[in-house]
Amino acid sequence: MRALVVIGPGDPGDPGWAEARSIAEIEELVRAGRTVAVTPAALAGDGGEAAELAVASVCAWAGARVFRTDRPGQVRQAVEMTESLAGRRPPRLTRRGLA
Repeated sequence: MRALVVIGPGDPGDPGWAEARSIAEIEELVRAGRTVAVTPAALAGDGGEAAELAVASVCAWAGARVFRTDRPGQVRQAVEMTESLAGRRPPRLTRRGLA
């Protein structure tokens, strides 16, 4: 399992991280073996919280590992759910039910 990092907007980054500004750039950097950092709010524009969470999920699906945000709890939850759906981590909770 690859490490996931969610940091605040003012937190210092690692010099080895590559900052990406588009999905194509994320995919290219991931193929090159780099650890990719993104700022979902900057990619989402003025779409608000829902757009930021959607962008964070898409970036996680594309391979981004570091997320810089003002909403660390919500972004972490969205990214962890995406990682589970992609099969890269087990779900936190599973339930079996018969309908």
